[in-house]
Amino acid sequence: MQTYLLSTLQCPACHGVLDWHIVEKVGERIETAEARCDECSSAYSVRDGIGIFLTPDLPRNDLWELVDHSIAEHIRQHPEIEQQLMDVPLATLAPADQFFRALVLESHGEYHKAQEVEDLVNERLYTAEYLDCWQSQIDAVVNALQTTEGPVVDLASGRCGLVAELVRKLQCPIVATDFSPGVLRRNRKWLESFGLYDSVSLLAFDARRTPFKDGAVGTLTTNLGLPNIEEPGTLLEELYRIVDGTFLAISHFFPEDDETNGSIIREAGLDKLLYKRTALDQFTAADWDVELLNTCTAEVRPTPPSIILEGARMDGLPIADTTIEWCILSATNS
Repeated sequence: MQTYLLSTLQCPACHGVLDWHIVEKVGERIETAEARCDECSSAYSVRDGIGIFLTPDLPRNDLWELVDHSIAEHIRQHPEIEQQLMDVPLATLAPADQFFRALVLESHGEYHKAQEVEDLVNERLYTAEYLDCWQSQIDAVVNALQTTEGPVVDLASGRCGLVAELVRKLQCPIVATDFSPGVLRRNRKWLESFGLYDSVSLLAFDARRTPFKDGAVGTLTTNLGLPNIEEPGTLLEELYRIVDGTFLAISHFFPEDDETNGSIIREAGLDKLLYKRTALDQFTAADWDVELLNTCTAEVRPTPPSIILEGARMDGLPIADTTIEWCILSATNS
């Protein structure tokens, strides 16, 4: 976490002032620190360069860490599975098993080889239309931010797909965020291995209760992050509070008349942000001025299951073939 962020941060629990004790700093990067709120005495920390601002009162299921960590741990405990993943030609593996091979490579610090595998996996997991639309959204966000002086805060960064493109193509600081410190630790190693870490800060927080002061964020982005936030509730009101500028959210929407996928969407509580009409209603209700940019449609199919790990799948949706609409939700404070 870089020092410039200190002036933008406050207690996510009560919005009180944070009293900082910096233990270790390398240049302008804080590696280890402690912060305590002057108002409610809540404590936060910086560990391994990652600012951790999680509050204990919000329920959250760490799906990224569940997939990455639990599968990697399962493979570690069963060396015969690693052998099945690693000791055969890559092309003979099912797409999901190719991704699990990439996880094994990452666990050995071989990030470049892992990325080569992951790039191949995407071509087998998703339709060409799907990948083209997705890349088009990333390119459009990057192009829209060419003159931004930053910093750009990326919400729910996941495995840093958008963050990497922002770092490569923009000349401004980037803040990658997630509520999983484990995911962010992986991202630090990945970014370092590709020479992309110097301009990046890493913050762990729940988007429903951020550590930013009112209006502290000039530019907010997310790459399919909104539907991954459990029980969003007043999420968009919280983001409206911290943004004094523009929010660019790469999104895709399912057809409302698709009952097969719709039953899963509603059961998972994702209907507010995975349908265009309700997503726009949510933004409007939170006082955002919002428009759809760069729309395109793509056929999408269920991702094929793993053969080696008993049918594990990469994505929970869709469960049946459908057509989705990609776009950028461009929102500004009204």
